Amino acid sequence: MSAKGEIETRRSLDGLRMYLLRQRWDQPNIEDIDEAVQRELAKTPAWQRIRTGDEIAITAGSRGIASLPHILRAVAAAVRRRGGRPFIFPAMGSHGGGTAEGQRELLAGLGVDEETMGVPIRSSMEVVRLGETEEGLPVYVDAYAAAADGIILVNRVKKHTNFDAPIESGLAKMAVIGLGKHAQAEAVHQYGNYGLREYIPKVARVVFERARVLAGLAIIENAFGGVAELVGLAPQEILDREPALLARAKELSPKIPFHDIDIALVERMGKEISGTGMDCYIIGRRRIIGEPEWPEAPQIRTLVVIDLTEASHGNGLGVGLADMTTRRLADKIDWAITRANIMTSGNLERGKLPLVFDTDRDALEAAAFRERATPLEALRVVCIRDTLHLRHLLVSEALAREAAQRDDLEIISEALPLPFDEAGNWQSPFQ
Repeated sequence: MSAKGEIETRRSLDGLRMYLLRQRWDQPNIEDIDEAVQRELAKTPAWQRIRTGDEIAITAGSRGIASLPHILRAVAAAVRRRGGRPFIFPAMGSHGGGTAEGQRELLAGLGVDEETMGVPIRSSMEVVRLGETEEGLPVYVDAYAAAADGIILVNRVKKHTNFDAPIESGLAKMAVIGLGKHAQAEAVHQYGNYGLREYIPKVARVVFERARVLAGLAIIENAFGGVAELVGLAPQEILDREPALLARAKELSPKIPFHDIDIALVERMGKEISGTGMDCYIIGRRRIIGEPEWPEAPQIRTLVVIDLTEASHGNGLGVGLADMTTRRLADKIDWAITRANIMTSGNLERGKLPLVFDTDRDALEAAAFRERATPLEALRVVCIRDTLHLRHLLVSEALAREAAQRDDLEIISEALPLPFDEAGNWQSPFQ
């Protein structure tokens, strides 16, 4: 009991010894992105059909792909070299509150605006209906893109946070949920994960047959967040080749290098980091009723997330993946924007607010209280910047002992206390 007679729900972590780790990664990295973009797009047969004066629409998604602004500028420059007139449009479903201005602002937060890109940004939620699938599902395309002389799809290929399939998140998904905006997202998401698994390839096939898609540029990232590979594809190649690209992306993707974890602290979540704020596969939680979690992913007993990125514009989708959070994060959530995204996806568990604590220290010490059966020196604690940046981790002594026996991990600090200031605010060791 506390001095006030209240039941104690916190456990001091003052004696916990922490260590900085670095993951040893040896992975490919493209140094000359401009040359690679030009080379890969030039491989696609339709690229040669761009004529002087043609308006070419280029997709820009809502994810925080570190190289995205550079790649989009390179694509636009390549179009201009062919004599075309490029423009960029937000290609995302219900993000940005499902509004044209909200999506324009979301892109600006990712470094994609007219000033940085040197081309127009055309944002609208209006769509054109192309037709329907054999099952009767309507197929839509952004109105600006539909009116253009050609469309270039640009997207990162990676594991989806909701489902497992040969085609998950990549060019096919961009052709469906991105190109078709909120209208298409709503039409596909109404069938839950089944809809994503089954209808993304089917809707994409109609798009590739009827829309003016010239090419796709697939981005495969390395674990550092750099570009490992760029692959230019003709639209008719995308559905056949994307499964192999997905397998390659999974092979290179960053991971938390421990399986059994008592407490994980995530410094920040956000839409530019993952569609679910935190990458579900990284934290081993997707929180979809009726869907199992991944047995090979980390098993985290208590998950704490303490902040929301500014680039999320208040979209707190994914906060429900955590067990505990902070007042600071909760106060940043724009519930209108968050509801729009959550209701479209249908995965309501991810939008539920976890236990809220006044300070970062309070949240982490509450997590420690939950794990009070484990002695302090045996607690397996890992702290990360976010689920996209995982080269450096802060871990407890129990995990550091394990890391010392592994060739893929390097301990780069002496023992450290948890990095809180006197007010209980977390001071990031990763900046």
